[in-house]
Amino acid sequence: QEDRAHGSDRRGDEMPDWVANKRARLERIRAAKATLEAEAKAPPPQDDDGPGPSSGMMKSGKPDRGPDGGPYRLGLRLVALSDRVLSRLDVRQRARPLLTALAEQTGETATLSVPSGGEAVTVDFVPSGSSVVSMARLGRPSILHATAVGKIVLAFDRGWAQSGIADLALIAYTDKTITEPSGLEEEIRGVRERGYAEALGERESDLGALAAPVFGRGGELQAVLGLQGPVARLPAATRRALRIPLLEASAELERLLGA
Repeated sequence: QEDRAHGSDRRGDEMPDWVANKRARLERIRAAKATLEAEAKAPPPQDDDGPGPSSGMMKSGKPDRGPDGGPYRLGLRLVALSDRVLSRLDVRQRARPLLTALAEQTGETATLSVPSGGEAVTVDFVPSGSSVVSMARLGRPSILHATAVGKIVLAFDRGWAQSGIADLALIAYTDKTITEPSGLEEEIRGVRERGYAEALGERESDLGALAAPVFGRGGELQAVLGLQGPVARLPAATRRALRIPLLEASAELERLLGA
């Protein structure tokens, strides 16, 4: 049945075309850049020595026009300032509408986690509207090898990418927990290739989850968006359908954070 719906030549874990297409990602980055540049087009306040921008404004960090009187350009100090401001944006505030939309669209609990000390801590969630609800716990760190969010951290956090997983204690929480280093390494390679992670009954026997990375402006892992629910509600076809809104939400959050 799935072959008829998706084609016999597809594995079923491929990323949507718009995600795999790097041009789409670049367009989102360009759009965020264009927004910031548009704000610089408004004429700045007049200085004591006369109206209009001058060459000294470039040094001060204010917008500067080109020599031909063209559009305003961003000075280096203004760009640096914008980087600092963007890095301090409240990720929870930006992500909250996306979490709400994800929960409503998918019928599952949507979560937001942030990397911290080599782990990922849940900082916000919107519960499912279903009668059987998987509740997340604020402040709860994700078990790295047994959760979808944790696998995202292992795959994309720069610290783990450098140190590897050799010293990670692979405790068995259920009979489906990955406890062999070689098996976990293979799993993490797959996460990097696909751009998302899954975990089915690996931390809790009746809990299933998907997760996607949210990268910052410098390419660092800034947050992780997740969906979780009862394993019985997450067969392969359902998980395939959930990947698209999850990946769309992660890309949108990146845009909102200025990536």
